[in-house]
Amino acid sequence: MFLSLYITIMMIDFATTSYYLLKISKKNMGILFLFYSLVCIFLIVSDSFTSSSVMMHHLCSPTEAFALLHFKQSFQISDFRRCLDVTDLQYVDIPKTKSWNEGRDCCSWDGVTCDLFTGHVIELDLGCSLLNGAIHPNSSLFQLHHLHTLNLAYNDFNISSIPHSIGRLTNLRHLNLSRSSFSGKIPTEISHLFNLVSLDLSDNYDGLQLDETTFETILQNLTNLESFFLVPKLENLKLGDNDLLKGVLPKIHPSNTTLLELDISNSGISGELPDSIGTFSSLDILNLKGCQFSGSIPDSIGNITQIRYLDFSYYHLTGHIPSTISKLKHLTILGLSSNSFSGEIPDYFSNLQELSYLDLSNNSFIGSFPSTIVSLTHLQHLHLSSNSLSGPLPNNFSMLQKLTQLGLWNNSLNGIIPSSLFSLPLLGELWLNNNRFSGLPNELKINPNFERLSLSHNQLSDFFPQSLVNLTNLSNLDLSSNNITIDEGIQITFPSLQILKLSSCELKEFPHFLTNGKRLLFLDISNNKIRGKIPNWFRGIRWDNLRYLNLSHNSLTGHLPQFHFHNLEFLDLKFNSLQGPLPSSICNMNDLEFLDISRNNFSNSIPSCLGSMSSLKVLDLRRNNFTGSIPPLCAKSTSLITIVLNDNQFEGTLPFSLINCSNLEVADMGNNAINDTFPAWLGTLEELQVLILKSNLFHGPISSCQSTLCFPELRIFDLSHNQFSGSLPAKVFGNFKAMIKLDGEDTGKIRYMEPDMIPLYTSYEDSVSLVIKGQDIELERISTIMTTIDLSSNHFEGVIPKTLKDLSSLWLLNLSHNNLIGHIPMELGQLNKLEALDLSWNRLTGKIPRELTTMKFLAVLNLSQNLLIGSIPQGLQFNTFENDSYGGNLDLCGPPLSKQCGTSDSSHVPQPLESEDESYFFCGFTWESVVIGYSFGLVVGTVVWSLVFKYRKPEWFVEFFEGIYPKKMRRSMKRAQRRQT
Repeated sequence: MFLSLYITIMMIDFATTSYYLLKISKKNMGILFLFYSLVCIFLIVSDSFTSSSVMMHHLCSPTEAFALLHFKQSFQISDFRRCLDVTDLQYVDIPKTKSWNEGRDCCSWDGVTCDLFTGHVIELDLGCSLLNGAIHPNSSLFQLHHLHTLNLAYNDFNISSIPHSIGRLTNLRHLNLSRSSFSGKIPTEISHLFNLVSLDLSDNYDGLQLDETTFETILQNLTNLESFFLVPKLENLKLGDNDLLKGVLPKIHPSNTTLLELDISNSGISGELPDSIGTFSSLDILNLKGCQFSGSIPDSIGNITQIRYLDFSYYHLTGHIPSTISKLKHLTILGLSSNSFSGEIPDYFSNLQELSYLDLSNNSFIGSFPSTIVSLTHLQHLHLSSNSLSGPLPNNFSMLQKLTQLGLWNNSLNGIIPSSLFSLPLLGELWLNNNRFSGLPNELKINPNFERLSLSHNQLSDFFPQSLVNLTNLSNLDLSSNNITIDEGIQITFPSLQILKLSSCELKEFPHFLTNGKRLLFLDISNNKIRGKIPNWFRGIRWDNLRYLNLSHNSLTGHLPQFHFHNLEFLDLKFNSLQGPLPSSICNMNDLEFLDISRNNFSNSIPSCLGSMSSLKVLDLRRNNFTGSIPPLCAKSTSLITIVLNDNQFEGTLPFSLINCSNLEVADMGNNAINDTFPAWLGTLEELQVLILKSNLFHGPISSCQSTLCFPELRIFDLSHNQFSGSLPAKVFGNFKAMIKLDGEDTGKIRYMEPDMIPLYTSYEDSVSLVIKGQDIELERISTIMTTIDLSSNHFEGVIPKTLKDLSSLWLLNLSHNNLIGHIPMELGQLNKLEALDLSWNRLTGKIPRELTTMKFLAVLNLSQNLLIGSIPQGLQFNTFENDSYGGNLDLCGPPLSKQCGTSDSSHVPQPLESEDESYFFCGFTWESVVIGYSFGLVVGTVVWSLVFKYRKPEWFVEFFEGIYPKKMRRSMKRAQRRQT
């Protein structure tokens, strides 16, 4: 059939050519067309009669059909994932290989294209085919020697390497292996595919690597014209979104002039941007976004005069933008964001009259808004945010009639926002937040197409801007952090509004125009001056679309009403004065991920349904008056990441269902009345980083886990102010792998813990309250480098384990107010990161180890109220500690104490102190006073004893001593009397 159609087309083409070139008469031409028509009809009819025989005789060769089937059988088809086909933006559920079977011609299989004459497979498109597995080096794929196009993108090849056998497909012109989970080194054999026109290895994040030599070979072998014949050469090289390029960009040979597209974005390449980049004079697209280049843009960039797309964003480039960039007159997209360019934005951008996209954001540009940019009449997207631009905006934006987006946030622009901005016919997004604008024009002719407007963090004041009330298409409005309030007398209707942010303003009541907000997805009116109960009209609205509601940091009172927020994902009511029990409507929020009702006056027990909400990730109930037992959290779900219940009145034991919280990172149950033993079973939670059980009624020893892994990620461990007993758990400490410094641990970047939430909905960060350096401090953010152990105010006995030295990332160690004995281990001096050490109120003996002076970050030291002796070591941080670090150790001497060493018998060990209440009484006693008192008391006591037992005991004497002596002493006296008799 294909052959008949092909011959027919060729005949018609030949006839047409004959008419024009050979000047055949119309009459003869008609005869010729009639003849050709009869031939075509004959071919088509004969083809239809022989269709059955054609079906029996497949076009595809049996060898190649077998090779394709064998290739299919070497993979599993992922039935649990979906693939987004970027060509038509459709999700693919049915793999292309499903149509492959022996009963059909392989040329009719999905993804397979054959040559019409030879029947050889020349194209194989298995992109987005749900393939799972590795390509074997001897795979039958490499028997398809006639392939021109091979597309294996968007599959999962299990972090396997690209086989070296790829070099056998020498006829390949197009090779696409993007987003396929390849790893390892890119084989040099790819550089042997001399016919390649396009090569796409982008978006392989699993460790695909390309060494400098192979990269240079690819650039040279696949781009050189080697003969007079038009040998196909590499036109597209896509290596972006990999960490595969290491080292510097190879030197580029001047003859490499045929490359049309070069994409090595987001790769590991570094060094200075070479001047030879300008030798690619034929480039149409150059994407080096996200590389690690430094230095400045070379002047040779002006040689690429045909380029349309140029992106140097997210570099470390410095200095000024070269003037030669003004030669790129065909440039339509220019991205230079997130560098360190300085000075004023140059005027020569006005030469780039075809620019439609310009991004200079996140640099160090200064000066006023460049008025020359307003002359770029083709601009559609303009981003100058996060610079140091100052002064007012020009009033001639009316020239930018095609502008659709304007981003100027994070600058120091001021004055009145010009009215010409709002009249641009296509402008739909305007981002002016984080500036110093003081107002809007009183009368505005506003483009009704406005969809997104952000004016937050400026100096707008007075009432809600009257000029904005008629934006009928507005979907996103952010006026947060301005001194504005709402005049309820004006009519505000935003029928299309989906996102409304009015936090940190001067609102005194709920905005009444919310009655029209049936389409709202996001509502934030937090941190205002709204007082009283939540109004009936607000709680009566059926918010079917609302996903985010933030009413925190106001002065709301009364009971929480029954809400109709069935699709809510984020609810924040913290820092109010709400009271009473939680409403049962909470249980109807099946999509709720975040619930923060902390710092209110809620009471009663919490609904047990909270343990069954499968979507809940953050539960923060701290500082309320909740009572009863903690419900079985994670009873039907494992999604909880943060559980904060501290400062309530919870009783009973910890629910064992917490063992199902496999994603749990923060568990804070402090300051309650939980009565339980140590939950060693929590050690199986491999993501747990913060465990706070302080100020409860926990008791017994700290037992070790039964599993191999035990608290492997734990970094904050606070069991203080309980009734734990026994020895310190040396074996448990040994499991704290996250407190042991590993190679490559320090990256130089401090990150903070935050649950994996939807960015649009929350900026929630985990917070805890810890005793740090003697003070109870609320940490609003938990840095990932903070590691603390606080076991203070318990009944621990025995010695301090030497194995604590292995926790070399430890930041705070508090073992105070226990019954620890023995010497301070000199090995603690190996805790190089330690900033606070508190061993006070124990019964530690011996000298202070000199090794502790090597802790260069130690800022707080408390060894007071122990039985330490000898001189206090000096050096580094020890020279900064004052007397209160050592008080109550009667036999310590030397600076900073006034007691000089060598003036007393330092070998004497005083009696252990019984309690804190006795510290003041005993603080003035020295060994001299003890000896004198003991001698005098011995003489007087002997005389009195003789008198008492020589004569009959007076009744007042007996009553007095029986009243003040404890029972144990009375028993000992009676035993002594019996021994005498």
